[in-house]
Amino acid sequence: MIVYVLGFISQVLFFMRTLLQWILSERAKKVLSPTIYWVLSIIASYLFFIYGWFRNDFSILLGQMISYYIYIWNLNENGVWNKINGLIKLILIGTPICAVGFLIKESAHFIDNFLTNKDIPLQLVIFGSLGQVVFTLRFVYQWIYSMRRNESLLPLGFWIISLIGSGIIAIYGIIRVDPILILGQSVGFIAYIRNIILYKKELNNRLHDEPIFNQ
Repeated sequence: MIVYVLGFISQVLFFMRTLLQWILSERAKKVLSPTIYWVLSIIASYLFFIYGWFRNDFSILLGQMISYYIYIWNLNENGVWNKINGLIKLILIGTPICAVGFLIKESAHFIDNFLTNKDIPLQLVIFGSLGQVVFTLRFVYQWIYSMRRNESLLPLGFWIISLIGSGIIAIYGIIRVDPILILGQSVGFIAYIRNIILYKKELNNRLHDEPIFNQ
């Protein structure tokens, strides 16, 4: 029961980050990358990582480990990371590293519980992992895009990848009968689509406002 509570809280936080980003973007009439988005991301990811561990769900762990340190990079880019207590920073940075170390040391346990779990067929693990990888690659794309521009941004490609990855994970959640995954992915669809619309409107406005020079 406690595990599901952790999973539910993490999904609520993931939803809240998307909702707040959406509301702030609607007010600004352009797509924003607010600091609160990344603060909620790191908290939710930490809790969801624990949820995935206790659920013996390799796809969840894989997805969170890919994006986790990108959240930290964005926090640093927004000037928040340096304001966090040193002990908390150590815990945030060290937890996934310790988990990986444990998995390497206890590889037999890892294979038995995560990759050969009788409750999750291997093909389903692969399918779920594919969804998590696609969904999480949006943050890799966001990181590369932002690095090139020296600021934290949420570009159009981020939202397109979000839609694709979220759809795969939702299907995985339905097959696995995992209410946490189903709830977490379903509520994001509207926000992803709306951000795509906002981004295209912003692009059209830029093109419309550009002066036309007659040659």
